[in-house]
Amino acid sequence: IMINYEIISTGSKGNAVVLDNRILIDCGVTFKKLMAVYRDIDIVLLTHIHSDHFKHATIRMLAYERPMLRFACGEWLYDELKRCGANSKNIDVLNIGEKYDYGYFEIIPVKLYHNVPNCGFKIKLLGQKVFYATDTMTFQGVSAKNYDLYMIEANYDPIKIQETIYEKRKAGKYPYELDVLKNHMSITDSQKFYETMKGENSSVVYLHGHDYGVEK
Repeated sequence: IMINYEIISTGSKGNAVVLDNRILIDCGVTFKKLMAVYRDIDIVLLTHIHSDHFKHATIRMLAYERPMLRFACGEWLYDELKRCGANSKNIDVLNIGEKYDYGYFEIIPVKLYHNVPNCGFKIKLLGQKVFYATDTMTFQGVSAKNYDLYMIEANYDPIKIQETIYEKRKAGKYPYELDVLKNHMSITDSQKFYETMKGENSSVVYLHGHDYGVEK
């Protein structure tokens, strides 16, 4: 069985992915964009505080409309979730590297390297394994061998981004792409990671992509 997934949005304008109509990963979109799915989801997995992954107004609406909905995150998001009106009884604080069994699926949070605390997720669902990771400068130390589906960041082309930086500097503009280099994965590095990790039946979806400097 191939896991059913829907990418509601990916990129700097907002991130939200639904697995099996039941698991929402990241919530950086308007509530309107979740209208078709919000009644069916069982849990929201949150990675980090940036507004394109954690939209306070939307989380507030989810907590209000679905008072029993579970939220799972690292300890760095607990207070923010409480501020959004999530009931502390419905918040699962996850530790990096520990396995959490929710019955029909299991998750293990994975440490990622960004400019704020962040994590990815290893998810076992319907006998399949999914690896989800965006907003990281490296996959060093991360192992996810023979997964069925990799949903990983491939933010920029290393040659194109250097061209953009050069052009901006020449024009006397600040190249914010320098921050991108420090905090995100290139398509080249993501492809290398996938090639190293993939098994015979693996597939990959590249997320958070830019065509420097136009968003895909």
